Amino acid sequence: MDSNTEVLLGWRSGLSGWDALVERYSRLVWSVPRSFRLSHADAADVYQCTWLCLAEHLTRIRQPEYLGTWLVRTATRQSIAVVRARGREVSIDRWEPESSLPAPDEVALTNDRQRRLWSALSTLNERCQRMLRIAAHSPELSYAQVADALGMKVGSVGSTRSRCLAELRRKLEAWR
Repeated sequence: MDSNTEVLLGWRSGLSGWDALVERYSRLVWSVPRSFRLSHADAADVYQCTWLCLAEHLTRIRQPEYLGTWLVRTATRQSIAVVRARGREVSIDRWEPESSLPAPDEVALTNDRQRRLWSALSTLNERCQRMLRIAAHSPELSYAQVADALGMKVGSVGSTRSRCLAELRRKLEAWR
């Protein structure tokens, strides 16, 4: 497979290469809006906007080896914009009665677990937060893809993830 530099240079000169970029980074780009728990339609919009931004800024990419990081940052910004916009909307679905609502105690326990998990996660450093979000929402990604997205060496992905998970476990145990 061609390097990012070769693919970008080929694309800039009018040769094919776009398909290779999309194939190489598609799952990574999709993992970002999924980590924000966006609806499928919103995630698809973020995905499409991220690739559109790349097409618009292709000639400005100076370090092709960091293309994965650029795509993750762009998708993250797009996802945050969607979350902010959706936070101001009231879904019509909220007005429709549900036929199989969970019991109130189940809702309370689930909400408490989620609140504790997200609170503990938010106390971790940004690198651990991003690592664990990617691991949770896109476990199928290779270490190379994760390393590229986080701007780290492939050989340190496993140990970093283990340290981040251990730290998260310690924080959750302390809150019991």
